[in-house]
Amino acid sequence: MHSDYLERILTARVYDVAQETPLEYAPNLSARLNNQLLLKREDMQSVFSFKLRGAYNKMVKLPPDILAQGVIAASAGNHAQGVALAARRLGTQAIIVMPVTTPQVKVDAVKARGGEVMLYGDTYDDAYAYARQLEAEKGLSFIHPFDDPDVIAGQGTIGMEILRQYQQPIHAIFVAIGGGGLISGIAAYVKRLRPEIKIIGVEPVDADAMNQSLKARYRVRLSHVGLFADGVAVREVGKETFRLCQEYVDEIILVDTDDTCAAIKDVFEDTRSILEPAGALAIAAAKAYVEREQIQGQTLIAIACGANMNFDRLRFVAERAELGERREAIFAVTIPEKQGSLRKFCECIGKRNLTEFNYRIADQKEAHIFVGVQIQNRADASKMLETFEGCGFKTIDLTDDELTKLHLRHMVGGRSPLAHNELLYRFEFPERPGALMKFVDSMSPDWNISLFHYRNNGADYGRIVVGMQVPPHEMEEWQAFLNTLRLSYWDESQNPAYKLFLG
Repeated sequence: MHSDYLERILTARVYDVAQETPLEYAPNLSARLNNQLLLKREDMQSVFSFKLRGAYNKMVKLPPDILAQGVIAASAGNHAQGVALAARRLGTQAIIVMPVTTPQVKVDAVKARGGEVMLYGDTYDDAYAYARQLEAEKGLSFIHPFDDPDVIAGQGTIGMEILRQYQQPIHAIFVAIGGGGLISGIAAYVKRLRPEIKIIGVEPVDADAMNQSLKARYRVRLSHVGLFADGVAVREVGKETFRLCQEYVDEIILVDTDDTCAAIKDVFEDTRSILEPAGALAIAAAKAYVEREQIQGQTLIAIACGANMNFDRLRFVAERAELGERREAIFAVTIPEKQGSLRKFCECIGKRNLTEFNYRIADQKEAHIFVGVQIQNRADASKMLETFEGCGFKTIDLTDDELTKLHLRHMVGGRSPLAHNELLYRFEFPERPGALMKFVDSMSPDWNISLFHYRNNGADYGRIVVGMQVPPHEMEEWQAFLNTLRLSYWDESQNPAYKLFLG
């Protein structure tokens, strides 16, 4: 089969629709990793992913009379666009069955390329079964997203380009795996000509069908798959792709959602382009591999395989990237509910940057503070924990707690029977290192803080809401204090939302 794939890849017809994408040096990432990292920019294809290579190569090789009857495909997105584009180019009709859960950006893109979209089922598997049913009923040709030698060969042209573009030693090539078409094509070509280059597959921890299959030595069907990296959310890998991966793939690295978000951010900082989660898996794995192997001065190549990103997901990505980078640690810190405690807590944090600070008065003896701190690495978080406990504060590290990261951080607070004479004020201050601590320090005159919320959103202004317990007869002093702060502020004490949920 060896020579068969070499020949198939060398004779694949992809350049009628695909371009030879650049192999681009990533300066920031390379400097951080102490290795040369090159990105194969498949996100720059006209459909923003590599998929049009395999789809076109398969379709252009169909007998003309068969092709004329039309084609059908099942896809969660990128393969669909490749098939629609190829069908338009070859003058035939394409029906694409997509799961109901497919991001709208991908549905619209398929329609824009002339494909007829049918939404069916919740998962790729539901869509696949329905497409196979329609294939028989309507006499169409099914274009498999990965388990087809012509599709695999089309994707394999990426491996051919890499070896032509970079002729010096390469330590490893990192490739995302969904059904396995991309890695099978690249591996079949590279291992034939440069067997010393490691081919490393990458899957999300919650969608690792190939990893489990290679361990079990048969194709494992997952009962469910995580959908964050929807481009690789496949329950069962292909027969042919499994065979090729058994033969050629050196290992598989699993990455989680936070690592993937951090990789999206890294690539953005190096290229100003935004990869979709599946498109960034290879970069996340390259980082994990360097950390594990402690290698230096090597050349690593990661396939940036797709950029069909839903804009609405960017907020989630930005929030989780800090955690994936181990740049933010989250703690629950308990301090005594008495004057001077907050100042001591601030001294404890020292010059570190806070990313979040949530507090609501709840108990006459103790105050529970939910705090996010910027850190350099995971060891830094442990040091921070020791610092808090050294100051005599009971502390829980919540950095790896999903409930906290997804929900609790937005829910800290509520009404409190202890919040007598509470005034609620919003403040804005120029966001710079140490500004929040300076603000907190200025906030502890004679009044008790009963509520505090701050989250660093990467804006130029820090925004804070503070509850202060000020008796009515001290309002003049309170006003005088506000004037000394020289900050923009808004009195929200009569805000209807505050009264409903917190007052």
